Amino acid sequence: CRPVVIWEYPGGNVDLFPWDRQFIWFDKNMEVNTPGRICLFGEHQDYLGLPVIAMGISLRAKVIGEKRKDQEIIIHKPDIGETERFQLEDLSYSKPRDYFKSGLRVCKREGLSFSNGFECEIRSEIPIKAGASSSSAIVVSWINFLSQMADQPLKWNNKKIGELAYLAEVLEFEEPGGMMDQYATAMGNLVYVESGPDFFTQTLKASLGNFVLGDSLDQKDTLHVLSNCRDMRLDIFNKLRPANVGFDLHSCDLDLDLSALTEVEISKLKCTIENRDLLRTARSELNKDDIDHELIGAMLNKHHSILRDDLNVSTDKIEAMINAANNVGAFGCKINGSGGGGCMFAYAPEDPWSVADAIESVGGKAFLINADEGTKILS
Repeated sequence: CRPVVIWEYPGGNVDLFPWDRQFIWFDKNMEVNTPGRICLFGEHQDYLGLPVIAMGISLRAKVIGEKRKDQEIIIHKPDIGETERFQLEDLSYSKPRDYFKSGLRVCKREGLSFSNGFECEIRSEIPIKAGASSSSAIVVSWINFLSQMADQPLKWNNKKIGELAYLAEVLEFEEPGGMMDQYATAMGNLVYVESGPDFFTQTLKASLGNFVLGDSLDQKDTLHVLSNCRDMRLDIFNKLRPANVGFDLHSCDLDLDLSALTEVEISKLKCTIENRDLLRTARSELNKDDIDHELIGAMLNKHHSILRDDLNVSTDKIEAMINAANNVGAFGCKINGSGGGGCMFAYAPEDPWSVADAIESVGGKAFLINADEGTKILS
């Protein structure tokens, strides 16, 4: 059995987990780390109030730091060559998506107080701006870190940390995303998240084995893609309601009065319902003691085809990576995240190394991954 922490490439061994040997700047420090995530089912559905099935993965982000004697907050970001500084008494936003300040504001609204600033370092193995929730993993780590830096530290459970990260990352800036990223990275492992009509989470018991995350290395415009896919369908639902009293996306089928919709709009409605029902089938399978791995792969392929053909969020590069992975024995593949670039993943429980080689052969960057636990405090 080959070790999962070392990846062999023609150019030599690349350590997928370099943190263990990085020099840490702090003698007395608190460390928090959090997984990235992939979305198995329900992609582009959670911001409509529909459920998702996501999985925390074994690529993680971490925050390491300690209190200062003054009120300055210093955040070192060596992965991108930046350092951020601000004063604890000035939490006014100075840029879009000012998550470190919003995290502090959310924590203070929850009753935490901070008499001292702190200095920390943030590092991440998760591909940046690629759909694997690198930003949410950092925000979740930050909220967890703040809970321990407070004058009176609190041990919030991971679901609570996910809730606060959602407030800090999405609601605070009125962004179009749903709850999946924050709850999936906070809770980890394989998790079902239902945001409406009542909030509910469930850890699914399936053991899926190996996946391969493939980064296309193409940048994506997350907010633009999310806004287009969300706003278009919200308009469709609003058009349906006058002629369909009591319209409910959780229970409806296509036996509706669709006279107010164009053919394109009917297609968008149909794909939303298909993805909703596909997730329900997958959830049932993933709750079994002995799951059908090939069926899960086939459902991933089906989900991807809907995202590609009906929501138009895939790219030529992503399609080349998916075709390469499927051709060497992946059970199934799909785009991951908002789309328009970023990552895909392949379900490859039998031979992930061949799948990763295939993804690399068409220009992607491959990471061997599996399910991993949620955010945690290490020291």
